[in-house]
Amino acid sequence: MAATSGKIVQNVFVSQSHCYYQQSRQFNSHSERACFAPYMRNSLPSPPGKLPWTSNTSMQLRNFSKPNNDFIIRRNIQCNASASATAVPYLNKTDFLRLQNGSDIRGVAVDGVEGEPVNLTEPVAEAIAAGFAAWLLEKKKADASQNLRVSIGHDSRISAKLLQNAISRGLAGAGLEVVQYGLASTPAMFNSTLTKNEAFLCPVDGSIMITASHLPFNRNGFKFFTNAGGLGKTDIKDILERAADIYNQFTAESLANSERKASSSIKKVDYMNVYTSDLVKAVRKAAGGLEKPLDGFHIVVDAGNGAGGFFAEKVLEPLGAITSGSQFLEPDGLFPNHIPNPEDKTAMKAITKAVLENKADLGIIFDTDVDRSAAVDFSGREFNRNRLIALMAAIVLEEHPGTTIVTDSVTSDGLTTFIENKLGGKHHRFKRGYKNVIDEAIRLNSVGEESHLAIETSGHGALKENHWLDDGAYLMVKILNKLASARASGIHGGSKILTELIEGLQEPAFSIELRLKINQNHPDLKGGSFREYGETVLKQLEKSIGSDPNLRKAPVNYEGVRVSGYGGWFLLRLSLHDPVLPLNIEAPSNDDAVKLGLAVLAAVKDFAGLDISALDKFLKSP
Repeated sequence: MAATSGKIVQNVFVSQSHCYYQQSRQFNSHSERACFAPYMRNSLPSPPGKLPWTSNTSMQLRNFSKPNNDFIIRRNIQCNASASATAVPYLNKTDFLRLQNGSDIRGVAVDGVEGEPVNLTEPVAEAIAAGFAAWLLEKKKADASQNLRVSIGHDSRISAKLLQNAISRGLAGAGLEVVQYGLASTPAMFNSTLTKNEAFLCPVDGSIMITASHLPFNRNGFKFFTNAGGLGKTDIKDILERAADIYNQFTAESLANSERKASSSIKKVDYMNVYTSDLVKAVRKAAGGLEKPLDGFHIVVDAGNGAGGFFAEKVLEPLGAITSGSQFLEPDGLFPNHIPNPEDKTAMKAITKAVLENKADLGIIFDTDVDRSAAVDFSGREFNRNRLIALMAAIVLEEHPGTTIVTDSVTSDGLTTFIENKLGGKHHRFKRGYKNVIDEAIRLNSVGEESHLAIETSGHGALKENHWLDDGAYLMVKILNKLASARASGIHGGSKILTELIEGLQEPAFSIELRLKINQNHPDLKGGSFREYGETVLKQLEKSIGSDPNLRKAPVNYEGVRVSGYGGWFLLRLSLHDPVLPLNIEAPSNDDAVKLGLAVLAAVKDFAGLDISALDKFLKSP
């Protein structure tokens, strides 16, 4: 390497079972080595072999060679070789605020998908952790005598361990005590802020979960918790702004110092044993103290190769359940079998098939980080979306008659009728976004309206009794409680008991979601934001509905424009984060759905910046 080039080629060797760096380079001076040393950890692995799936089937994927399950990536890292030992290696310019995804942080952590450059690097993660540390110290009003403690967990993604180490360095460098949990679930991470057990270094003052939920292998991100719950959008923006400042002030000394502090202060704890033990206790309590209340029940689990494989061995089996036929329990961050997502049709077909082939009583499926879930009964009938909400509402309303059930905006009219007329509860349809739904339930309780359940059609569900944590495993425990308590009372029939709980739920014959994209570069936006343009579209739709006698605008609505007509309904709303107007239609027939779609088309067809091709295709389909 020429002394004047200032370029270092780094070969990073990654094994599936462990990662280590193998640099092939020559240093021309002590200062060049000092410049590079703190940054030798900057690269995240690219995936081996064929990629099993992405969120966009049209993505053009690069070709990879895969020698014996190991793979090599090469990175060019710029370094000012003439600088002093305090010089920082070249850090890519990063727009930290673009990493915000509502109340989470999301980014691209791994190369491999064309058009998706890595923006969640280890230095970026380290800065975000330091930003969280500064935020936490301020919120807790901690002084120099207090040692705040933060737990870190991750799902099965291939970038998880490297990001975990980067997060650890950022926290340790800020003077916080770091506790690594390794493979964990998002709900467990929040629980660690509540558990009182010093043997497991609990409670912690803050917690970070490394996950990107059901997104493809190349993505990753962070969720943050204190004992008050998950952080909100304002908090995340604050942390990212702090992180940007910290990132721009990194020095070789500061990076090396955080490395030293992390290596001497990190502790490791198997907290998942504590979390799963609490789940087991909850089911036993519901069954009147029986040791094995699920004895003889055959329950299969599909973890989608995410973090939820523990549920079969650590929860169901101690309760006496048979779990043979469970599948995809092993963590695999390439998700080779199906998307770990209870809303995905392929995923639901997989768990349904497992239930039927094994003649199981019940099937349970989780998303990657176990904050969402769904179930399947003995006959293959799915309990997800509106059915899961109906089932949970039935269980909760037995315990708390008349309580308010808070849901997201895309729930069906039939669900409202079921909750209010059949179950005697109140349905409060709010906005999309699990944090929105949870916060609304908390708000209702604060003003005197009792609510015990906040749940989305996505499978996010939170109960007041469980600290308003959206916990997919706890939702399934509530279902198991129903099975166990019924058996303890001498009622048999397996999961048929659950099926009977949602008898009378009216379900639409036709349901569809279409996504109308806003072209942010179109002249029709006149330099404005996609959000402003979307609001203009919604106002025009609202105006046009008033002139159609067959349509009626929902009297109470918190998001977008919801309209009833032709025996069904539609909702056009603005996406929480993306330049998209999702359109949901439910109707008693395809013809009725088309009539609703035509009403939308008449209102929006003149907006040149709106891509209505998806709606056109639906209306023209036979």
